[in-house]
Amino acid sequence: VLLKDSKWTKLYFGEGQAALSFTHLNKDDEGLYTLRMVSRGGISECSAYLFVRDADALIAGAPGAPMDVKCHDANRDYVIVTWKPPNTTSESPVIGYFVDKCEVGLENWVQCNDAPVRVCKYPVTGLQEGHSYTFRVRAVNSAGTSRPSRASEPVAALDPLDLQRTQTVHVDEGRKIVISKDDLEGDVQIPGPPTNVHASEISKTYVVLSWDPPVPRGREPLSYFIEKSMVGSGSWQRVNAQVAVKSPRYAVFDLAEGKPYVFRVLSANKNGISDPSEITEPIQPQDTIVLPSAPGQVVATRNTKTSVVVQWDKPKHEEDLYGYYIEYSVVGSNRWEPSNHKPIKYNRFVVHGLETGEQYVFRVKAANALGLSENSQESEAVTVQAALTCPSYPHGITLLNCDGHSMTLGWKAPTYSGGSPILGYYMDKREANHQNWHEVNSSLITQTIYTVEDLIEDAFYEFKVAAANLVGIGQPSDPSEHFKCKAWTMPEPGPAYDLMICEIRNTSLVLLWKAPVYEGKSPITGYLVDYKEVDKEDWITANEKPTPKRYFKVTDLHQGHTYVFKVRAVNDAGVGKSSEISEPVLVEERPGTKEIYSGVDDEGNIYLAFECKEATDASHFAWGKSYEEIEDSHKFKIETEGNHSKLYFKNPDKSDLGTYSISVSDTDGVSSSFVMDDEEFERLMALSYEIKNPTIPLKSELAYEVLDKGEVRFWIQAESLSPDSTFRFVINDKEVENSERHKINCDRPNGIIEMVMEKFTIDNEGTYTVQIQDGKAKNQSSLVLIGDAFKKVLAESELQRKEYLRKQGPHFSEFLYWNVTEECEVLLSCKVANTKKETDFKWYKDGSGVDVEELPDLQKGECHLSIPKLSRKDEGVYKATLSDDRGHDVSSLELSGKVYDDIILALSGMSGKSASPLKILCTEEGIRLQCFLKYYNEEMKVSWCHRDSKISSGEKMKIGGGEDVAWLQITEPTEKDKGNYTFEIFGGKESYKRTLDLSGQGMFIRSDFYYRGKVIGGLPDVVTIMDGKTLNLTCTVFGNPDPEVVWFKNDKAIEIDEHYAFSLEQGKYASLTIKGVTSEDSGKYSIHVRNKHGGEKVDVTISVYRHGEKMPEIKPGQLAKPRPIPPSEEV
Repeated sequence: VLLKDSKWTKLYFGEGQAALSFTHLNKDDEGLYTLRMVSRGGISECSAYLFVRDADALIAGAPGAPMDVKCHDANRDYVIVTWKPPNTTSESPVIGYFVDKCEVGLENWVQCNDAPVRVCKYPVTGLQEGHSYTFRVRAVNSAGTSRPSRASEPVAALDPLDLQRTQTVHVDEGRKIVISKDDLEGDVQIPGPPTNVHASEISKTYVVLSWDPPVPRGREPLSYFIEKSMVGSGSWQRVNAQVAVKSPRYAVFDLAEGKPYVFRVLSANKNGISDPSEITEPIQPQDTIVLPSAPGQVVATRNTKTSVVVQWDKPKHEEDLYGYYIEYSVVGSNRWEPSNHKPIKYNRFVVHGLETGEQYVFRVKAANALGLSENSQESEAVTVQAALTCPSYPHGITLLNCDGHSMTLGWKAPTYSGGSPILGYYMDKREANHQNWHEVNSSLITQTIYTVEDLIEDAFYEFKVAAANLVGIGQPSDPSEHFKCKAWTMPEPGPAYDLMICEIRNTSLVLLWKAPVYEGKSPITGYLVDYKEVDKEDWITANEKPTPKRYFKVTDLHQGHTYVFKVRAVNDAGVGKSSEISEPVLVEERPGTKEIYSGVDDEGNIYLAFECKEATDASHFAWGKSYEEIEDSHKFKIETEGNHSKLYFKNPDKSDLGTYSISVSDTDGVSSSFVMDDEEFERLMALSYEIKNPTIPLKSELAYEVLDKGEVRFWIQAESLSPDSTFRFVINDKEVENSERHKINCDRPNGIIEMVMEKFTIDNEGTYTVQIQDGKAKNQSSLVLIGDAFKKVLAESELQRKEYLRKQGPHFSEFLYWNVTEECEVLLSCKVANTKKETDFKWYKDGSGVDVEELPDLQKGECHLSIPKLSRKDEGVYKATLSDDRGHDVSSLELSGKVYDDIILALSGMSGKSASPLKILCTEEGIRLQCFLKYYNEEMKVSWCHRDSKISSGEKMKIGGGEDVAWLQITEPTEKDKGNYTFEIFGGKESYKRTLDLSGQGMFIRSDFYYRGKVIGGLPDVVTIMDGKTLNLTCTVFGNPDPEVVWFKNDKAIEIDEHYAFSLEQGKYASLTIKGVTSEDSGKYSIHVRNKHGGEKVDVTISVYRHGEKMPEIKPGQLAKPRPIPPSEEV
């Protein structure tokens, strides 16, 4: 199809080039494009196949978009839309299609069908006459809906017969008259019936009726009504009762499947409706086409390094085919990919974009309006390689030596061998300025060097060489330059030859060459390597000092730049002739470049390996050491299969260190190298030793565990054990067999070997060993149980045995433990098991039974003993006992020492959570700060602080408490006692603080506590005296103002007389004197000291005994304690 500028394609010709651009690429654009150039020299063509894959689906798993949407049979309100189905390679099959329409000039797409249509054809009705439309299609499968197809070309809703019913008559001066056939027919009142009513499209879901308009038609616009009748029913039903049809086409839907129908059509205009047309033949809705059968045998053949030719037999019924879809899969992957995305009509296709050296299989399916056929049978696997051809031409013919009668020539082998090994070369020669070429050799030259004999001295010759393979002789090389047949006598060497470039990477490459045939007058001592960029003049010498080797790695090149190289040999006479300049080389690593890798096979053999997918049947993998081809079969073995090659080291030793290389012929210079250094060599040798002397890998070494009954289980676990594996248990160098005493078992699937000793005794001390063998692999593991290690196992075994016996009767599953409740009670708890109704449970403290209000319910499994308000009296050893006819068990807990301290600490924490804010209480002695708690014990760790300084308990500030309160007594507070007070209780990890500021709350500290009358000291609380003696009671008093002092006897004031006398000296020394005491003077004496602020009173008991009586026994004397007197109290 000749392309022109369109909405989708733009063509460009000029400035020596032609271009075709696509404005919005779509699968519709896929296909073979050909550029044809016609000139005076003839016709030249260039073709390329454009592949366009599906855009990613909007919904995962949805199909690709349909394509090639076209419109047919358009009329006033009707058009048929067709399309081609998408391929479904990995997606689920297409179940139907939605057709959308859009009026030209608008962007609003409207869906035409409510349910998906299964066939790739759909009649769209209801178009507006005179309007133009475009259409698109969307495919549907179980995953969702595809992207829409490319929109169709616009189509106008017009009757194509209208043009035939008009005629244009040209008159003078360019005027024209348009005559309509309607005008010539005159007025037609009621139209005649339509004629030729028939089915133009039949499918399973609809029938398209077509007919011819009545003749004459008349001027008035015509419309049509369609009626249907199921055969045998005898009744007619109007199909389009609501909307009249303007086109002589109509699609009738909603027909019963498998039932025949007849149809008739009526014409109508504004004057009335015609008689019915003739009735059609019976029409049965059914698909007139079927899914195509699968294509026949598929054959794939080699084409190029990246393509394969696929051919197949057409299906048996190829009518109505849209074309074929081809798919490919890498052998073994079971993953299929599409080769084309638009059906092709031919049964031959070239699949491009394949990976060289990979094996593929192919399959084909056919497509028509109903969808896709089943897949064909898969083709035979084919390896992607170029088809066999004649080799390409040799190049680089170089003169290597000349003795005046013969010339030695060298050349480079063809770049491509044509897919078959090169068998040899044919050479032709001719003298300069001669036209005819003469054959040099009749039999093949097998090397790329040859000496041509019988030449004329001083004559000039030129040569050409052609390569031959199984296919035939390839094109000859270009003629060489003119070589003069004159003997070489210069002292410098001749040229190196056969330059080969390999291992091309982003900034480096390796250059190889062969030594000159002509050495000169002295041996060659080395080589200089020169290079330059192709577009520059100056050569750069890569090595300042000549290299003695015939290879050199050129580094520090620029990636993406193109270079040429040459080599010059050096001897004692100087630098010799330069070699031929190499072909230009682009310094850039090829995509997918592989490197040599090392390894060790299952037998422990060390190897180097290389993979080359570009290799062909004619490729040769050439391994080298120091870039010299390896031919030593005593040291190495080379195995090549397909595109893999391995170099095995037969008896590896230190002499194998060095650089190894490989090059693959008949490829685009595929090559690599590998440095075998000491570290790599040692790694491979160690791995080889492990494989040749294998050990069974262990998940766990030999270990033991003590079982519930006191049995000891010895076990070892390997990674895996085969059914043929064997093992031995050895104890103290003596193998033990499976017996009642030593129960031995092996779980080979899980790799577990075990031995269970039911009775482990003092005689079982020693070394335990397990030896395993599985094929060639061996391993063993030992466990030494001697001394303390053995005693530990023995003790654990005996303990477990006792525990097992204990648990046969009622027993404690958890022994006694304590905790603290939120109410600050201490709860002793234990858990019991294996009890019954008759089981007896008792509590004891220090050997004595503890009475409890309610016996515990043993069936609940828990027993508790509550200790409220813990104190030191609760210290002791608590026991719980269980007993019945099966046995007994005891659990004890010593509640003292650290246990008691820990409980107090826990009580502190629980009580601290309940601490109230500090409260103030005024007392006779002063102020008391109080903190109320759920529980308080003076052994709790608490502290009081005043202004961040810790308070020690004393006369001034006394610390104390009760069962539910902690307090700080401030005696006779003064201004100094104002400030911040903190109470802190410590509960293990946490502490709880309560703070009160005595100064910040306007607290009044009473000054009368300080200035009131006081008895500072001096009076005892008890006095014993013999009658007749004089008694003097003296004390120190204080007060501001000075206090009044009054003495009392038995609460009555004493009056001064001859028997009683009292004094107050200096306002602070008060005394009472009783002269000649008698027994009547015995009693309670009091001193009251007070002023306006209040005061104190102190009581003294006096006891008088007679002379000769035994003095009453009295306790050591103590100072009498003063009691306060409020300011208002009368003396």
